[in-house]
Amino acid sequence: MVGGVGMITIISHYLQELAKIYGWEDLFSWLRIFDYVSVRAAGAALTSFGLFILFGKYIINWLKIIAPEDYISEGNRDQKGEVINNKKIGTPTMGGLMIVGFLDVSAMFWTVWNELLLLTVLSLLVLAGLGFYDDYKKVTHRGEGPRGIGEYTKLAVQILLGVAIMAYLFINPRLSFLVEEVMVPCFKEPIFSIGLFSSVIGGIIVVLAIIGSSNAVNLTDGLDGLAIGCTLICGIVFLIITYLTGRVDYAEYLNLTYVEGACELTVFCAALLGASLGFLWYNCHPAQVTMGDTGSLAIGGAFGIMAVLVHQPFIIIIAGGVFVLEFFSSALQRYFYKATRISTGTGKRIFKKAPLHHHFQELGWKETQVVTRFYILGIIFAVLALITLKIR
Repeated sequence: MVGGVGMITIISHYLQELAKIYGWEDLFSWLRIFDYVSVRAAGAALTSFGLFILFGKYIINWLKIIAPEDYISEGNRDQKGEVINNKKIGTPTMGGLMIVGFLDVSAMFWTVWNELLLLTVLSLLVLAGLGFYDDYKKVTHRGEGPRGIGEYTKLAVQILLGVAIMAYLFINPRLSFLVEEVMVPCFKEPIFSIGLFSSVIGGIIVVLAIIGSSNAVNLTDGLDGLAIGCTLICGIVFLIITYLTGRVDYAEYLNLTYVEGACELTVFCAALLGASLGFLWYNCHPAQVTMGDTGSLAIGGAFGIMAVLVHQPFIIIIAGGVFVLEFFSSALQRYFYKATRISTGTGKRIFKKAPLHHHFQELGWKETQVVTRFYILGIIFAVLALITLKIR
């Protein structure tokens, strides 16, 4: 597997070699701890969180100048069209730049780079770029016409990214099993394995995992702290799963597929957790900044590709249950409205408002109540996802 060495590992190895020359091996022997995934994961989490604490406020002040949320979106209106969240107007968006930036810096320092990590970071950066372009067009919008980029443009980029990653996995002899063998939770063996049919199904799943996950997190980003808190909960699940699948002994014990190099995704997940905590520091109610599409699309895409790379593409549906509920509530609302408008002439709604968090706001729940209760749901889904690792 193609790989490289992170900056912390380079420094620690250099100092150990230098110590050997001068006979100071015992004095610097403690540097070997940086070879352990657990230590590097802790370092990655603390680094990304620390960067938020050190630089977050300054970047938010800069975003207030270039990216104020100066318009009233549909999510900030009730069914009568009246403004319900006017305090959010003027809150800077594009905070996802901090999440992605600090996460990447932390990963650069603490991870040992390999193909799995490069594919994950590629997805993160491509979708962050897509989200940034969309956010930038929104905040610089003037006059009439649509804000941001069209949904079909977003979808096209997501499909191209998914197809590119799927093709790479398929032609790579070390990683092709991730596409050719289709795994589902609670099963020891693939439900499909080897052959054209299995490869086609596996390829479709790869693409859908990236598209579905990125859009689901994007739809969840509507209330203070909601998306990033659920990201934190889901990220813990992926931290555990990537570690288990990257260890031969644990993978064998739990009948999981061993994926060489998956432990480096553990360090990446730890950096994501640290960045999530740091962003939540500023995004909790009342939010000082929002992540925008820059953050939500990137985080969702990272979850999707990691689920594929640990050979558990469907685990994201369970671990990210809140994201799934938000996605399907929005989809059901949209297509039910269109179908009833065509059949009866009047569009009808299943929910008072979509995505789902706005439905509960319409029912009279306070924003903090919705967020806290969705956190509780997220924890329940996380526990269920971890249970599937043992029920096989």
